[in-house]
Amino acid sequence: MSDLVLNVTEKNFKTEVLESNIPVILDFWAEWCGPCLALGPTLEEVAKERSGKVRICKVNVEEEPNLAAQFNIRNIPFLAFIKNGQKVGELVGNQAKATILKAVDAVSSTPGA
Repeated sequence: MSDLVLNVTEKNFKTEVLESNIPVILDFWAEWCGPCLALGPTLEEVAKERSGKVRICKVNVEEEPNLAAQFNIRNIPFLAFIKNGQKVGELVGNQAKATILKAVDAVSSTPGA
């Protein structure tokens, strides 16, 4: 994982996600999940292409069950789009980069939350 993608735990969730001054994509994943692993490089590319416009944070559902429960995660990979501390969108399953970029741009251009 590059330095463009951050692992999030309950300890740093508030600072890194809720208090972020740019939109955040929360990637809920697990090591045993093939589609989750396939999505990883795509999110790295999104992080590079939208550097400074969006932050990519990964939440391992095995290690952070409380965060997964907080977002009512039933299927992974699950991408939650967070802006100004509020969930403003989501994508479920392995997604094409174009789909993720379109969602990022929509969230980034929306004023407020």
